[in-house]
Formats: sequence, structure tokens, C-alpha cells
Amino acid sequence: MGSTFSKTLAVAVLLASSGCALEPPPKPADYQKDALPALQLPGQWTAGETGGAVAAGWLATFDDARLQSLVAEEVAHNPDLRVAAARVEVASAYAKLADSTLWPQVKLLAAGGGDMSGDASGIQGAGIYADWELDLWGRVRSAKAAQQAVYVSAAADAEYARQSIAALTAKSYFLAVEAGLQQRLAEDMVASSQQLATLSEQRERVGSGDGYESALARANVDTFRDSVEQLKLAREQALRALEALLGRYPAAQLEVAAQLVPRPAPVPAGLPSELLERRPDVIAADQRVAAAFYGVQEAKAARLPRIALTASVNDISSDLFVLQNRDNPTWSGGANLLLPIFTGGALKQQVQIKTAQQKQAVAEYGQTGARAFGEVENALSAEFAANRREAVLSRATAENQKALEFAQVRYRVGSGDQRGVQQQQLALYAARTAQVRVQAEQLVQRVNVYLALGGGFEVAPAGTPVVATEE
Repeated sequence: MGSTFSKTLAVAVLLASSGCALEPPPKPADYQKDALPALQLPGQWTAGETGGAVAAGWLATFDDARLQSLVAEEVAHNPDLRVAAARVEVASAYAKLADSTLWPQVKLLAAGGGDMSGDASGIQGAGIYADWELDLWGRVRSAKAAQQAVYVSAAADAEYARQSIAALTAKSYFLAVEAGLQQRLAEDMVASSQQLATLSEQRERVGSGDGYESALARANVDTFRDSVEQLKLAREQALRALEALLGRYPAAQLEVAAQLVPRPAPVPAGLPSELLERRPDVIAADQRVAAAFYGVQEAKAARLPRIALTASVNDISSDLFVLQNRDNPTWSGGANLLLPIFTGGALKQQVQIKTAQQKQAVAEYGQTGARAFGEVENALSAEFAANRREAVLSRATAENQKALEFAQVRYRVGSGDQRGVQQQQLALYAARTAQVRVQAEQLVQRVNVYLALGGGFEVAPAGTPVVATEE
């Protein structure tokens, strides 16, 4: 009997080794034409700068330790990222489960009998049973490869979620800093208009002015005070939004920088084709195509015969009677053949369903790629526009400051009126406000550029996994 089992095992190894190798999944270059049929990639970004690579850890380019700390806090505690990490763990478990089906399944069965158990036979013993499906056509291996692709896709989705959450935190931080700057600008205008009101009252006392000018100046002060109150509320709301994003109580007590950080050096945008190899969401879409491809292979292999080898060893005895002509333990081995003959077209339909799912995955890859290209071009053009506007507004602010100084001198010497000074105050305030807004917009759009290009955030605290990894 041992000789029979050895022969069976030898046949199993021979059949397993002769099984067909899995066909590799299509590469993105193989189906990009189908996914993006009308897309012609330019040599460089149409709104881009010089070529180059986007380095990971680009958050450090903003050189703000407080910002990096807040992003690390958000990445560690965000509930959406916890959900993404759990999905990765589930996908990893399914991948391991699919891998287990490639190995022999061994089971132990033990039984005992006697009068007390109600079994009159009194037979007792134990047996070990093993069965192993020979994956000759790659059905089981295709299922494993599909689950592995699903796992990689889930991990890439989690990484993109991490980058998106970190980017949102950074942009909210810059907007909170801007709100504080806008509030201080309004407070400066209150002080400036108060000086003008004081001067108007002095002119009225000495007879150089009248009550109309004084009342107009005091009204101007209150108008700017109202702006301060509105901007104070806007700053508190920006801080509360950032605190809520961090999972803190929204008390508007979060400390942020007093000034916006300088704009980082121009980003080396790279080539458009590199985007499809770098962005985590595009990588995830590619892996979903691979998973769908292996699903088709699994469905096709399911139409072919399944061969399984079985083996067992048993040791049986009885206290009530003698088992005749039985050697203990006993060995056995064999093989099973399962050949689908008629299933009402179910197996054929499964192939068609999986093929349609693969087409859907390719189309979704194209959808993701097209969105990625659009996000890069929009972010680059928005940043370049903000850069041009900042240069213009910087000159406008300087000229309005000079004009205000001239208007104030003319008013003091009596060659100008108060209304001209107030109008120039408003013009300077508008220019300064717009300049601060566009400076914050430069930083926000730089974050959008990095995110669109697939730049990474390497700010997670040590020992805090963002996504699960396969052991």
C-alpha cells in the first residue's frame, strides 16, 4: 500500500509541475489606447515647466514644522484613513486565503463508540484525510493572482487617500494663516482711518474743516471695524474647520503661523507619461484591470476538468467484535475527476461576465487617467496664473501706498480733501487684501500640483502604519 501511495504522489508532482504557466496581465501600455482612445500625450505639460522628477516628502519644501506636525497628526487619526487601512487588511486576508487553496487540505477525523455513547458497534479510531486539486489549467492560481491584485489596489487607494487627506490639511492650514493676515490688515486700516478721523476733528476745531468731514471720517473707522469683526469670525471658522479635520474639539484655539511661508522653488513637473506610473489612484486602477484579467482566466479554466488527488491513513478498532482481514493502520490513495458536461450555459456566461468586468476596469482606468491629466494641467496653470497675479499686485500695492502718502500730505496742507484720502485708503486695502489672497493661493495650488503629480507625504509618525502590509 505504501508503494501505491508513493506512485500516486509521484504522479501528482509530475502533473503539478506540468501545469500551464499563468499568462501575465496586460501592462498599461497594452490597453491605454483602448482606455484613452482620443488622448495624445504632449512631450511636456502644456502648462508645465522644465522636466524632472517629483520627490517624495515634498511637504518639507514648505519649511513649516508646525504644518508638518499637524499633517502627521491628521494622518495618524483620520477616521477615513482607518477605514482605508481596514480595507487593506481585508484584501490582504483574502489574498492569503486564496493562496491557501494551492496547498493540500489535510483533515483529522476521530471517533469513539460504546454502550454509553449509544453506539452499539463500539467502533473507534482515527484517520487523516488529504485532498489536493491539481491546478493544471491555472484556475486556482488565477484566483490567487486576482486577490493579490485586489490587495495591491486597496493599498494604493489607501495611499492616495493618505495623500489627499494630508493635502487637505495643508491647504486648510494655509487658509487659516491667510485669515489671520486678512484680519491684521483690517486692523491696520482701522488704525490708519482713526488717525484720519483724529486729524479731521483737529481741523474742525481750528476752523480748517467742518462737521461733515469729521462724521465721514468716524463712519469710515466704523466701516473698517466691521470688516475686522467679519474677518475675525472668518479666522475662527477657518481654525475650527482645521481643528475638526484633525479630530480636535472645534474651539478655534489652534496655533498657526503668523505669516505665510515663502513659495517653494518651481516644481519640476516631469513628463505626462510618467504620471500614469506614479499616482497611487492610477496604480490602483491598473491593478483592478489586472484583477479583472485574472478573473477572466479563472472563469475560462473553470470550464476544464478538475483533477484532485486524495490520500488517507486510518486506524480503526472495536471493543465489541473483531475486525476481520483488516491491517491497521491502512493507507489509501486515489484521484477524482470533475468534468462539467452541461451547466445550462452558466460557465460560458461567467466568462462573458468577467470579460465585461475587464472592459469596465479598462474604461475606469481611462477615466482615472483622464482626470489625473486634467488635475495636473489645471493645478499648474492655476499656480502660474497666481504667480503672475502676485507680481502685478505687489506693484499695485507699492504704488497705492505711495499714492496714499501723497493724498495724506495734500490733505494736511489743505490742497486735497478727505474723501480723496479715504478712497486711497480703500484702494490700498483692496490691493493688500488681494495680494495676501493670491499669496495663499500660490501655496494652495502648489499643494494641488504635488498631489496631482503623485508626490508623497512621508510624515506619518514612526510605528503608525497607514496601510497594512503583507507579512
